[in-house]
Amino acid sequence: MPASPSTARAINDRLALRLLQQEGPLTAGQLKQLTGLSRPTVADLVERLTVAGLISVVGESGEQRRGPNARLYGIVADRAQLAALDVRTEGVTVVVADLLGAELARASVPITDDAGTGPAVEQAVALVERAAKEAGAERLHTVGVGAPGLIDPASGELRDSSGLPAWHRRLVAALQERLPARVIVENETNLAALAEQRDGAARDRDTFVLLWLGHGTGAAVVLDGRLRRGASGGTGEIGFLPVPGTATLPSATDCEGGFHSLAGGAAIAGLAAAYGLTATESGGEPPAAALVRAAVAAVTPPAAPSSASSRSSASSRPSAADPSPYGPSDRFLSALADRLAVGAASVVAVLDPGCVVLGGEVGQAGGEELAARVGERLARMSPLPAEVRAGVLGGGAVLRGALLTARESAQDDLFTPHPR
Repeated sequence: MPASPSTARAINDRLALRLLQQEGPLTAGQLKQLTGLSRPTVADLVERLTVAGLISVVGESGEQRRGPNARLYGIVADRAQLAALDVRTEGVTVVVADLLGAELARASVPITDDAGTGPAVEQAVALVERAAKEAGAERLHTVGVGAPGLIDPASGELRDSSGLPAWHRRLVAALQERLPARVIVENETNLAALAEQRDGAARDRDTFVLLWLGHGTGAAVVLDGRLRRGASGGTGEIGFLPVPGTATLPSATDCEGGFHSLAGGAAIAGLAAAYGLTATESGGEPPAAALVRAAVAAVTPPAAPSSASSRSSASSRPSAADPSPYGPSDRFLSALADRLAVGAASVVAVLDPGCVVLGGEVGQAGGEELAARVGERLARMSPLPAEVRAGVLGGGAVLRGALLTARESAQDDLFTPHPR
């Protein structure tokens, strides 16, 4: 059946707003060209969206033409303010942004292991309130939260998870009580995958798996453009995957003995120590990532240095006595690639994603060097083709994914006509 006039107007309005979001400011003529709508229809929707406070005149086109220049229309970015949180076991980072995602304020607070649940929650909520005030946001529209642990697919709430601080679960409820905003919580690895798909290594992929490699391990599964969470929200708990090479098996409450024991931050640091490697941390980079970055720098030809690798140093840098590629850095990266390929092969055999992204701080630090080594081993282990790519957003992918989620939720709300 043909759409009613009101439905057709709503569809046209949302189309125009999405184009303004993606392309930036546009003239009415450009909107007509991009939408295929008639000139009177475009004029009507521009008037509706202007009256609604969603778009405004932001300038004039610079085209040479007879008569006055055409007006440029853009989305009113301060129509709503958003916040995104990256909740880690050791602290919280928050970013406040406008409706288009432009950052207005950023802040972090460490939370120690001995902090009580109440004080920890208060520290985190106060951080968000201070950041919002700094950004000039009287009222936050939507808050996106990225946290470790399982998200209940029915309620959307963070479930109790063993090994995680109690304040994590309490934080979401406190934010909902203290802030007049919609609060959305999502698993950190899932958010990292959304960010890598939108702005990072998986921009051309609608099916892929992201392996999170940081303090812990995890996986996010995107199939046919959709993030898959599983019946209990536990899709991607790869740290519990039983794998060869560990001394024991994981349990329902402890991932030690699973893939985590091969690829978690502590395991990577232990592997590096076995090869006599050390590294200097910089800018708050996790120790495992610093070790991997230094090892990659040590096997990278001098003709192709990187500014990132120059910030780390390792006792394993090439020398006449221990030249790469057969020095300890090379052997360390090969051993790490062996470990990562075990987990990747298990995922590929079950899901056939065609692409595996090595995400998190370690994946970013390993770059193309580590991704290539894992890819070579995966090709020998699995009959299913799978390209291995290095994540480009690192640990920042969680915060970026949380902001994207908050922005899309807010835009869905604001861009949808509400009955009067």
